[in-house]
Amino acid sequence: MVPRAEGSRPVTKNAEKALAKLSLLTEYPVVEWSSVQLRSFVELRRRGTISAVAEALGYTAGGVSQQLTALERAAGTALTRRVGRRVELTDAGLTLAEHAQRILDIEAEAAAALERDDIAGQLRVAMFATAAADILPLMLTRVEQQYPRLTVRSQEMDVDEVHDAVASGAVDLAVGLDYPDVPIRRDPALHLIRLYRERFSLAVPAGSLPGARRISLRDTASLGWILPPEASYYGLAIRTVCRRAGVEPQLRHEVTDTAASLALVEAGVGIGPVTDLMLRLRPSRFDVLALTEVFERHIVAVVRSAARNRPSVAALVGVLRGLAEET
Repeated sequence: MVPRAEGSRPVTKNAEKALAKLSLLTEYPVVEWSSVQLRSFVELRRRGTISAVAEALGYTAGGVSQQLTALERAAGTALTRRVGRRVELTDAGLTLAEHAQRILDIEAEAAAALERDDIAGQLRVAMFATAAADILPLMLTRVEQQYPRLTVRSQEMDVDEVHDAVASGAVDLAVGLDYPDVPIRRDPALHLIRLYRERFSLAVPAGSLPGARRISLRDTASLGWILPPEASYYGLAIRTVCRRAGVEPQLRHEVTDTAASLALVEAGVGIGPVTDLMLRLRPSRFDVLALTEVFERHIVAVVRSAARNRPSVAALVGVLRGLAEET
């Protein structure tokens, strides 16, 4: 009987058989799978479709399929099955996924140990669009000045995706958001470093509330809002704050892109939450009112716990912290 770790999922007889095939510790000491294959597999468990994995890792869908096929061949057992448009993991796949994450964590620790104090090589970084426009150029300039042997490869990513991208190993570091009212799920595999704390104000069409400098959310019941979907952390956070104040925001336009939201406020078709970072994204002509209620977001750096002491990762976090202190 295969022992089950405290808090883990029950192990079925099929999973026991699969684990026996996967370990192959005595009969087959070497299992020919690669880090790329394991990373693709872990990401598949998180996202459910090959196309989503390809987008997250920057591969083609065909390339991901090839990696997964090669992994199944190396494992010697079926790891996935099709369920409609999604891909579901078999018992063997679920077993391997748990081990694959630990393998990737051990590799990250090994890379940190080998790197020692040599801040060089390449780091992959993900940022949400607003941070990419404002923080990324400053960060790249500072890295070039302080660590000329360190190369940063960046990609823009949906803000709700960056934490999974770090956890899966798709990127080494990400700049994301955390909302105290709707905090992201805490994962022991991830380490969050708060860089900035921003308080939201309210953007309203110019002249629509003459003489007002502050406003309570309770006084917005009759105003039309421009908000992201409630399924997003941001969308849920603003609705949570409004509901706590006793008002349900009347959604007029559902928009995710920050620049588009500001343009709609400027056009006079609704109101929306705004921060200083958002205001720096584009010149806008509307009024900004302080909110009576506290609504905050934290801009955070996200790294894998296993890699937080890697010199190059720590150096990049230091650059981001320095920029935050100068703001």
